[in-house]
Amino acid sequence: MTLDNLLGLSLEAVVADASAIQRLLEAARRSLADSRLAGISPEGRFDMAYKAIMQSANAALQASGYRTLTSKPGHHQTMLQSLPKTVGLDRDTLILLDTLRKQRNVIDYSGDVVSASMADEAQMQAERLLLRGEAWLAERHPDLLA
Repeated sequence: MTLDNLLGLSLEAVVADASAIQRLLEAARRSLADSRLAGISPEGRFDMAYKAIMQSANAALQASGYRTLTSKPGHHQTMLQSLPKTVGLDRDTLILLDTLRKQRNVIDYSGDVVSASMADEAQMQAERLLLRGEAWLAERHPDLLA
């Protein structure tokens, strides 16, 4: 399947905009930095790291000429599932990121407790995805990193 197959269903076509990509990457960096602040609960750390993951995935998707239809359910899942087609994310990492997405939903709707190790994992995955996305952009779309 290609991302074009999702046009109108969960994605729309956009013109890649360097300033929008830069804002998303800067937001991901800030979110990741916030997830490391001393004194924040594991839930807060997890939330900020998850946000950085979504911002990085969104930057890659928009750099590829697409944006999720946020009016449709499942836009976080779509952003994650686009990563193999954008930055070439491997299947095992995609499964791990999707597990974090599912856990986030459970936490948000049930009030489940986030362990320190789960927050650490989210932070590590957020950092790896941000670095991977930046390297991919530098290689494939250097014009968007102006």
